[in-house]
Amino acid sequence: MESFDRLAQIMAQLRAPDGCPWDQVQTHESLRPYLIEESAEVLDAIAEKNPRALCEELGDLLLQVVFHAQLAQEAGQFSLDDVCQGIGDKLVRRHPHVFGDERAESAEAVKPLWDAIKKQEKAARGESAENASALDGVATALPALAGALQISKKAAKVGFEWPNEDGVWDKVREELDELQSARDEGESKERQAEELGDLLFSVVNIARWRKVDPETALRDVNLKFKKRFETMEALARKEARALDTLSAEEWDALWNRAKSATTGEIIES
Repeated sequence: MESFDRLAQIMAQLRAPDGCPWDQVQTHESLRPYLIEESAEVLDAIAEKNPRALCEELGDLLLQVVFHAQLAQEAGQFSLDDVCQGIGDKLVRRHPHVFGDERAESAEAVKPLWDAIKKQEKAARGESAENASALDGVATALPALAGALQISKKAAKVGFEWPNEDGVWDKVREELDELQSARDEGESKERQAEELGDLLFSVVNIARWRKVDPETALRDVNLKFKKRFETMEALARKEARALDTLSAEEWDALWNRAKSATTGEIIES
């Protein structure tokens, strides 16, 4: 707690009249890009399995929390202590199987407890369930894949669901056919974009049925592609070949060599 208090004091000094000019002019809105950026860098460190980088990036992300709390305190809204007190109270309240008399022997058994407690919290805040949507609570600022997963989970929870996984696969094929038809029939770019969105949303539902997080899956594939492409570039440089002069066949051969290299297999020259 001593180091946490020190961080809060440093942030307050940066915002003070004799502090840093850049920090002094920041607002909740101006800091939004940094919150997104620091969150992404934490995810990168996790993907790279780099503890040292993860420690540093978590510090950068924590700074964003402290910064926003400092702005709110200056505006007389809430303090960093309120933030910490609030999340501490919520953790205790939402874990009666740890801090109370409830019992939950598995992760699946915890979810019904959470749902019941969340309903109680909404009622305590005076939020009427009468006009509430089952999709309430999905943050609009979520990345699109993550948002689609949350939406589909909430819809399925109230019964808007296929009877089995085969139905989801049929929907993916249907949406793929509609996208191809939109292309073949020369539909507008807007129409094709809509059909592509329908296809992606259907694929997210496959991920949900397979219990795969689509955002993480795509992020991991992006990282894998990046590493393989960089390996191709390194191989081409080693052989004094310019990538923009390669034929389709040469690209394919180079890709296969890079694929072997990044999966630990021997590269043949």
